[in-house]
Amino acid sequence: MARALVIAAPASGSGKTIVTLGLIRAFRRRGLKVAAAKVGPDYIDPRFHEAASGRPCFNLDCWAMAPEVIGGLLADLARDADLVIIEGVMGLFDGPQGASGSTADLAEALGLSVLLVIDARHQSQSVAALYHGFASYRPGLAVAGAMLTRVMSDRHAEHLALALGKVQLGSLRHDPALALPSRHLGLIQAQENQHLETLLETAASAVERFCDLDRIAALAGDVESAPWPQPALPPLGQRIAVADDRAFGFAYPHLLHHWRRAGAEILPFSPLADEPPDAKADAIFLPGGYPELHAARLAANRHFFDGLRAARGLVYGECGGFMVLGEALIDADGWSHAMAGLLPLTTSFAKRSLHLGYRQLEPMRGSPWTRTLRGHEFHYSTIAAEGRADRLFTARNAAGHPLPPMGLRRGRVMGSYAHVIAEAP
Repeated sequence: MARALVIAAPASGSGKTIVTLGLIRAFRRRGLKVAAAKVGPDYIDPRFHEAASGRPCFNLDCWAMAPEVIGGLLADLARDADLVIIEGVMGLFDGPQGASGSTADLAEALGLSVLLVIDARHQSQSVAALYHGFASYRPGLAVAGAMLTRVMSDRHAEHLALALGKVQLGSLRHDPALALPSRHLGLIQAQENQHLETLLETAASAVERFCDLDRIAALAGDVESAPWPQPALPPLGQRIAVADDRAFGFAYPHLLHHWRRAGAEILPFSPLADEPPDAKADAIFLPGGYPELHAARLAANRHFFDGLRAARGLVYGECGGFMVLGEALIDADGWSHAMAGLLPLTTSFAKRSLHLGYRQLEPMRGSPWTRTLRGHEFHYSTIAAEGRADRLFTARNAAGHPLPPMGLRRGRVMGSYAHVIAEAP
């Protein structure tokens, strides 16, 4: 079994993703088998981890997942690896209101040490107070070292090193070549970044030059073996056609992994390439993604839409997939594009409003699920028009406060803006 280490930060935007990618690739250069995981509901960072490691990356979410599911996923990652690097989410102690779910919660539950990534761009000696505050805030949590980012000069690096002393395990200089471009839902997707391999190699070289890899590796703790748990979510069918391209890239890898382990066959297809879902599939899954950026192209793809309409089994869409199951999608410029027309729904990216947060979902009559679900909502598009159809879920936020019912269902076709992560613990 492998050993594992958590990479966290005081706040989002501190550079923990580029540090994680650099460490993964640098340790691979040393001949280690490195796997990666991502804390929380992020569906973009894991694709970067996969590119750096050459292995699947799973989300680990202690608000949405039962402990045995987290332990099983981590054990699966560790089974053929030397090291598992787990990237945190937001700030170290940030999580759902009044509930477990932060990076600190996960690290403490797993008994793993934390390497704290600090953006040093606007501070010098004060970095020591920041580090020691985070290290002492929760006595049961092992914050075991610091990695600095955006160090501006040799003089700046000297001041920081004197302030932190032996807890500093490395630093990365400010370098535009290490910037990761982003858009409205986060980073530009890994499969769209034409310079990704160059960025990974550049990050690895910077880590090798400025970081103590031996001391960082020594922070990692043992991963406990775990029995195979029940799937986080039961498979939607025996043969599941899953949309997978730049417009539909937000399927959680742990779900597909669990469905395969449960005996389901996953049949990828590309709506952007005008591929229909496999006619032999008994379920179709349209994950979230960026259909609003490809609406005109999707609207012209007759084979894709004809395949959806001809399906005899379950058709399920999440977020972007839900939008495409509707009658029309209005793009950022206000142009309306015809979609599948399987649900009485028109969505708009011209009129934007941020919807963000964990969701506790109670499946309603006709849903393929019977137990309470945990999920996450993150989108800027809005519902411009909605016709008569059954609702899919009743919903609450992470604090337990009621929300309006979510989603639509018309016969075998259904969807919502929620990304379902797992059955509730």
